[in-house]
Amino acid sequence: MFPPQIASKDRDLLMGKVLITEFEPDKEYETLLLVSSKTLGHTKAGRPYLTLRLVDSSGGIIGRIWEDALNKNKLFDEKDVLRVKARCEQYQGSLQLNILSLEKLDRDEINPEDFLPRCPKDIEKLWRRLKEIARYVKNRCLLELLHLFFEDRELVEKFKNAPAAKTLHHAYLGGLLEHTLSVCELLLKVADHYPELDRDLLITAGIFHDIGKVEEFTYDLAIEYSEVGRLLGHVVLGVKILEEKIAKVADFPEETAILLKHMIISHHGYLEFGSAKRPKTREAFVLYFIDDLDAKIDSVNKMIEAEKDSPSPWTGYSRALERFIFKGWPETREENKNNSEKDNNSSDHEQLSIFSFF
Repeated sequence: MFPPQIASKDRDLLMGKVLITEFEPDKEYETLLLVSSKTLGHTKAGRPYLTLRLVDSSGGIIGRIWEDALNKNKLFDEKDVLRVKARCEQYQGSLQLNILSLEKLDRDEINPEDFLPRCPKDIEKLWRRLKEIARYVKNRCLLELLHLFFEDRELVEKFKNAPAAKTLHHAYLGGLLEHTLSVCELLLKVADHYPELDRDLLITAGIFHDIGKVEEFTYDLAIEYSEVGRLLGHVVLGVKILEEKIAKVADFPEETAILLKHMIISHHGYLEFGSAKRPKTREAFVLYFIDDLDAKIDSVNKMIEAEKDSPSPWTGYSRALERFIFKGWPETREENKNNSEKDNNSSDHEQLSIFSFF
């Protein structure tokens, strides 16, 4: 529901607005957009202009202000919501907005949820699948631990809504759940290939490995780090949540608790990447590689998707990945697109657990 303070004009605009992903070249739009970032630049002739990164719940787009840029720069800041009138144009294979006019809205005139990106998948479907995977666990203590997590309504609500990152991968509401499920699906496949691995430990650690992100981020208009997230980070926060749950399980083996905590604190692989320890068990190695794989593939996919209309077979340079990404030969791009749209969430694993906790 929209806040009652929103003016009727703005409410109608939001209700019927065209999302960024629906913009088409050579058309004019009037809509509400959040300023993610802004930069003042100058043309070769010394004329000032503004470059804005504008977002809504569907994605982002670059907007430019060419006329009266210095004065308009004083009218708004980053994280402000603007009513803009703009013409959508195509430039070097990507869409951008030529902003013709703008007006800053007051905070009580907007609904923050309209400007936060969301997971494109069905959250409840993802959640049901994660619960199915939890049922594969046969160890009673680990099952009780997972049961405590799944029955914690407040924690679950945060888990379903939290992003997995601020910018790099799964950086949208619901991203944490999507990433966690993807990691667990991959862990199941690796456990099938390497029977010497402790499948129960892998699944449990996979579900808990990023749990601290429910406290690491805030998401009001934009995804930002919380104060505790900046000071402690999700690895420390995750161990804290895990310990609180373990304390409620009678006779939980200390050795198992140590192994689980080791997997959480080592899942970034290297000290310089945020791990308190490097992986030192088979299961910890697997979790690190699978977590990194899922994050990297999502980042690559997002880069390719963002530049899908560009005629170049290469993406722009990624500072995070320190490379350009090859998008594929033109004749194979359509085939790759069709393959990526297939549902990868199905599984033919039997549900092994006889327990009915979930």
